[in-house]
Amino acid sequence: MDSERNFQPDRNLRLMDQVRQVLRYHHYRYRTEQTYCKWILRYIRHHGGKTHPKTMGKTEIESFLSHLAVRERVSASTQRQALNAIMFLYRKVLGKDIREKIAPIKARRRKRPPVVLAQRQVHEMLNHMHGIHKLMAQLIYGSGLRLMECIRLRIQNLDFEMNRIRVIDGKGGKDRDTLMPRSLTPELHEQVAKVRKMHDQDITQGYGSVYIPEALRRKYPNACREFRWQYLFPAKKLSIDPRSHTRQRHHVLESGLQKAVKRAADDMGVLKRVGCHTLRHCFATHALENGCNIRIVQELMGHTDIRTTEVYLHVMDKSLADVES
Repeated sequence: MDSERNFQPDRNLRLMDQVRQVLRYHHYRYRTEQTYCKWILRYIRHHGGKTHPKTMGKTEIESFLSHLAVRERVSASTQRQALNAIMFLYRKVLGKDIREKIAPIKARRRKRPPVVLAQRQVHEMLNHMHGIHKLMAQLIYGSGLRLMECIRLRIQNLDFEMNRIRVIDGKGGKDRDTLMPRSLTPELHEQVAKVRKMHDQDITQGYGSVYIPEALRRKYPNACREFRWQYLFPAKKLSIDPRSHTRQRHHVLESGLQKAVKRAADDMGVLKRVGCHTLRHCFATHALENGCNIRIVQELMGHTDIRTTEVYLHVMDKSLADVES
């Protein structure tokens, strides 16, 4: 653990290359790498773009975070994300510990109840969708998956015998099991068969590899070409991995599913703001309405705190006629 904490990047590299080197050493996702680099660059440019961060400290950090809250009116979570990126820069890259408490003007935390549709509306909306996007939307609603958890599913995450889906490295780096809707079993078997055919063609053409964590790649060099590691929803075309620079097949982009869900909601005439995460909210709410224990819903959703799950109690359809004194 000490060696990880004291890892020193190559000081001969440019600052942002040092940041990427440390992020990759600690196995951060590529999406997180992009986000952290964006915030660090904005922090530097906010102070003129010529002052090195090692000569700045608490005052400059608070100034930038306050600017985000006051001028740009970002949400509390966005401001916290910016703070995390900047503190990563100082502690992990520059080796400079900011001991003083960072106390900027805080962004306003807005607590809004989740948007939930009635069960009839959800089924009607899903009937307005077609193809692979419909299957993905059904899976999010039927299993309570987050958008990227669905996009990143691998073949080996499906357990047809137990009707379970294993979510690996979900939010907060946690693994969990959730339900596999029995009604989707035929479609999922068909999708697995399509992926196998696509993978066999890639192997024949000299490709067939897929992204796997670097530590696993070093331990099992051939695992990236195994069928079990292939994405359940692969992209139609091969692409160049931005880190390894190898030509391989990645998963589909989330934007396609997001647009399909929004289009289906618009076709129905739904006036609420509906997105992919709405389907996850509906899964939890409808499970509670159907009598599922809230602790089980918490586990299926992957919530650390039961209070996060309790939010759905306030938006579920309550029938006082079913309550007996």
